[in-house]
Order: sequence, then C-alpha cells, then structure tokens
Amino acid sequence: MPTKPVTNLVPAGTAVAPSLDFSNLAGCIEEVRVAALNSDPGPKDPTDFNDLITRLDASRTKMPPLYRTVAVDPFKKKLEEIGERQFTNILLKDPNRESTAGLMMDIAHAILQNGENYQPLATDAFQEVISDLYDGMLSAEDRHGAKPPDQEVVPPLVKFGSPDAGPYTWPIDATSSFDLGCAVVNLPPSNASHGLLAWTALAHETAGHDIIHANDGLEDELQTAVHTALSNSTRTASLADYWASRIDETASDVFGILNMGPAVGIGLIGYFRGLNAAYTGLAHLRNDGPADDPHPADILRGFLASATVGMLSFQGASTWAKAIEHETRKDVIRITVEGREFSTEDAMLSAGIVAKALTHTRLKSLANHRFIDIQNWNDADERIVTQLRRTFHTVTPISDRVKGGIYAAHAVAAAATAALTKGAHVSTIFGQMLRLLKVMHDANPSWGPLYVAHPGNIFKSHAYYVAAETLDRAA
Repeated sequence: MPTKPVTNLVPAGTAVAPSLDFSNLAGCIEEVRVAALNSDPGPKDPTDFNDLITRLDASRTKMPPLYRTVAVDPFKKKLEEIGERQFTNILLKDPNRESTAGLMMDIAHAILQNGENYQPLATDAFQEVISDLYDGMLSAEDRHGAKPPDQEVVPPLVKFGSPDAGPYTWPIDATSSFDLGCAVVNLPPSNASHGLLAWTALAHETAGHDIIHANDGLEDELQTAVHTALSNSTRTASLADYWASRIDETASDVFGILNMGPAVGIGLIGYFRGLNAAYTGLAHLRNDGPADDPHPADILRGFLASATVGMLSFQGASTWAKAIEHETRKDVIRITVEGREFSTEDAMLSAGIVAKALTHTRLKSLANHRFIDIQNWNDADERIVTQLRRTFHTVTPISDRVKGGIYAAHAVAAAATAALTKGAHVSTIFGQMLRLLKVMHDANPSWGPLYVAHPGNIFKSHAYYVAAETLDRAA
C-alpha cells in the first residue's frame, strides 16, 4: 500500500513482533463455509438492451468524472455500436455467462451497482480496498522510477455477484474489448456481510492479476524467472514447468502478500479451508495439483505464502512465516502434482525458490526494478494493524486519531487477524472494517470531482525527514 507519512497510532519505538493468536481460525473457516453456501446471486442481469442504456445514463450522473471517462461512457458507446440485435446474440451464445456475455454483464453490474446504491456500505468499502491495493502498486511515490503500466492506469471497478465463482477479476486485457480503461473485480454477494477472510483474497486479484495484465511482457518475464530458478536445482527441476505454467495465479499470491502483508497468507489458508468445507465437507488444504487446474495445489500455495511472508521487512516476519508454515503442514497428507508425488521438503523448497524469484528478480518490464522494492510490508504497517486490531473488537466508533495515516490494506489486514483471535466476534469486526473503509472511500479523491487516477500521487515532497520517534519526544 502507499507509504505516505503515517500518524503515530503506536509510538515508533514500540515492538511490532507479533503475538500470534489463531484461536478462532476454526470459527472464521466456518463463517467462510456458510457464506460460500449462500446462493444469493445479487441483482438480476440487465438483459433488456434499452432498459440498460437508460439505467447507464442515470448511473452516469452518480459516478465520478474519472469513471465516467474510463468506464460509463466507453461502455455505453460500445453497446450502442453493436446494437440491440448483437447484444442479444452475445447473451444467447454464452448462456452460462462464462465468456463475453459474462464480461458484458459484469461491466454493466459494476456501473449500475455503484450508480444505483446496491449494498452502499459494502460496495463503497469494497471499492476502497480495490482502489488502495491498485494505487499501492502504481502511485509515483511507491514505484521509485518504475514505469507506469502499459494498458491500465485507473483502479478497477467492483461488483457483487456470481456466488459460485468466488472472488475474481476481469483484467484490462478482457475489459478493453468493451473499450474500458479499467478492470472489474467481483465478490459473491454473501461476502458483503459474511466470510471475512474472502476480503484478504482481494489482494490476490488486484495487486496480482490486475497489475500483471496491465504491464506488457511482465507475465512472460515472471514465467521465465521462475522456470530458470527452479531448473537450477535438481530437487525442484521437475516442478519448473508446473509452477511456471501457473505463473498468473502464483505471482498474484505473492504480490498480494507484498501489498497487504501476512494477513493474506493466513487468510488464504482459512479461506481455502472454508471453501473446501463447503464443497467437499473437508476443511483442509487440497494436496493434489491436477494438470487442468490453473492454480497451484492449495498446499503449495500455503508454503508459497509462508516463504513470501518470510521475505517481508517487518520485525515479526519470521514468526509469521513459521506460523503459516505450521498451519500448512497440518494439512499435508500426500502431495501430488500432475500425478507425481513430492516430499514436503521438496514442495517447500520449490515454493521458497518461486517466492524469491518473483520478489527479487529485476524486470525489464518494470524498468529493471524488483517487486519487493515497489511494495513491502514494514514495521509502520504492522504498528497500524496492531492498533486497528484493538479497536475492531468493539462497537465504539473509531476515533479520528486512529483514522489518520491508514489505508484500506491496513483495515482488511487488521480485521482478518482480529477475527482469528480467541473470543473474536467476527460480525462486529466485519462491521467496524466496513465503516472505516466507507470513511476512507468518502475521502478518496478518485471518487470526487477531480480526475485523480492515483491518490497516492498526492503527497508532499519534504526537504527534510523528521523521524516519527523525534516527533513523539517533542510532543
């Protein structure tokens, strides 16, 4: 997330090594399971051409200028170009909404849900998370000279729907077929109020998929880096093709953790267990990686999360990495990849090599920068999350002092880790998170009267830096 000056929520000298408490992980998994079984589809697809055009016009007035330019206007123009007959043909050819019709309907939903106040609190909160995650990778302050993306410069729009599909994104190379200048990210409608750990997966979607697809040549570079690194070890060479062919999903896990910290690692473990409990009755990470699954096996993703967290720069990174590894090991039975069995040690070794290749390789598509130089979870981030965790356990309104200097990634990370602790009341924490994110969204310049693509670019450049602990002593 953006690394602007931070209000001293906790004095800078305070230790930030975590006191980890996963006592309520089973409760969070159960909440995910219940939410996954909720079949609420959200708003009906807007399949009437003329009615959709009318509703887009009405929603346009409620969207900020930035998104009128990159989403509403080009989408409406494209629909008018193809006309009602072709619009209907697209719907008929894709009745399951898995391809072009699904994309077209999701773009429409993203505009209409924002314009027609569907789930207004959750939608604005969701939008703020996505905007923050995207801005964290693209703001000039964080990129340190790395070039901007080739295709997409505006944070994605969000929508609720498709309960069976879980969190997903239509990246820019998909939405551009309807002339949009931004991606679209989805959450199941049940996750507007339940299944808190699903929100940690948003880092995977936006700091991962949407960033990867917005930079020409980046995916190929990442794939090559991973394949080369794995091929250099006799113990992992046989896994090189497997990891490299899943680079989009693999890199998205890693980049999500760089942006939102260790909460993404433990959050994904709990989330995957909850989904598997809903669909198979077994709350564990899958050990099998079939050839036709574009994702690495769940168990490998757990080890990948552990390895990535261990590379972060905050003081408690090693403690967190060991805890995530421990949780992953609990589910190891027999690790098989495309029908071939691998030892736990070799699986972990491969995950560590992949994590390092993705975080530390200098990439031509990023002007020879490394991803870990653009985003990295640090002690200031962990101090903020520690303070927010305390406030989220109550229904007391969050003070203005606490609100200063924090970002949406902090809010989600704090809520997820607070929900894991002993005696946590998850619905209270969820509500506190949504309300805080709503406040952030209302203050977001991208959703105001100006054309601000990246709020992170709005910062002062100081001639002299005064350390936070110096300000504490002066106060």
